[in-house]
Amino acid sequence: MTDNPAGLTVVGIGADGWAGLTGTATAALTAADVILGSDRQLALLPPQVAGERVAWPSPLLPALPGLLEAHRDRRVAVLASGDPMFHGIGATLRRHAGQVRVIPHPSSVSLAAARLGWPLADVDVLSLVTARVEELHPLVHPGRRILVLSRDASTPAEVAALLTSRGYGDSTVTVLSRLGGEDEASVRGPAATVDLTGLDPLNVVAIECGRGGARLPLTPGLPDDAYESDGQLTKREVRAVTLAMLGPQPGELLWDVGAGSGSIAIEWMRSHRACRAVAVESSPERAARVEANAAALGVPKLEVVVGRAPGALAGLSTPDVVFIGGGVTRDGVLEAAWAALPEGGRLVANAVTLESEAVLAAWYAKLGGELTRVAVSRASPVGGFTGWRSMMPVTIWSVVKP
Repeated sequence: MTDNPAGLTVVGIGADGWAGLTGTATAALTAADVILGSDRQLALLPPQVAGERVAWPSPLLPALPGLLEAHRDRRVAVLASGDPMFHGIGATLRRHAGQVRVIPHPSSVSLAAARLGWPLADVDVLSLVTARVEELHPLVHPGRRILVLSRDASTPAEVAALLTSRGYGDSTVTVLSRLGGEDEASVRGPAATVDLTGLDPLNVVAIECGRGGARLPLTPGLPDDAYESDGQLTKREVRAVTLAMLGPQPGELLWDVGAGSGSIAIEWMRSHRACRAVAVESSPERAARVEANAAALGVPKLEVVVGRAPGALAGLSTPDVVFIGGGVTRDGVLEAAWAALPEGGRLVANAVTLESEAVLAAWYAKLGGELTRVAVSRASPVGGFTGWRSMMPVTIWSVVKP
């Protein structure tokens, strides 16, 4: 972390520029020896701001420590769009520069909500400045309101295309451009037909979801047909029980060993935006399918590792939780998973064969935990009648590392 004894102040600024700043913000900029920002932001400052103006280099992050060090004994101000601590550069600077003073400006999300009359407490917000558009999937539900921070002028069309592909083409999309500026503008229409050409890159997309599209619940146990699969899929009833035993919590990292179609890792990540997962799969074909399923179900950040455990586990980030869906009979897999877990870490393993069940029973006898058997039957036609067709029972071992 770079020490900056002369002080570093981050000033939020909007499209209305200098006129929209508070007295505190203008005083900080006027007193600065150096002002860092984008070319567009620096151009908003009037001549009376006499500090040296330095445009951000590209790429920014690798150059940031050196840039701060070069000006460490000067009063430095940084221009940021809107609220610097809301998907802005404020948090990044806090990591690199230690003590940082932040003077916020209304964020584009606050301005958009004000224009639309939407209570922000009832709105989901997603930044696509660096994320993939597929991350929108878990937020799309009938009647929900969503605000999307755009990367550039192409983002609204990507959003509209995703909504339409999900059957939500009747959703109302409003694109608000240059919020707070004199040339503020908006475009509004159904996702399937709205004209989104010629937009300004500085925009926010507001979505009022329609009611006719595919519904994907947030609870564990998505329908089996939500996944592309070659049959290596934890069925929804067992998946729901398994996720309950895994107990995802925000920020935790899961290893999904023997991922198959990726359903456990995917639903782990769908439980909260901060949940992370690594899917380990020995088959390249299945690994590609895991990636496709992850994108289609809104968690494209799922890390997929192609390789066979236990060797493929070496070098992975330390997990909070490990799930073993396949390979418990392979030498070293359970041992490697158990060794990788920190104190308080959780391990859950499923077995469907007598051999794998015997392995789990032996580990249960040695380490304790819980051993559960799940048997599921589904109704299906029997001639002109209906009968129960039983699926293979699944034995689930769960344990917490002392």
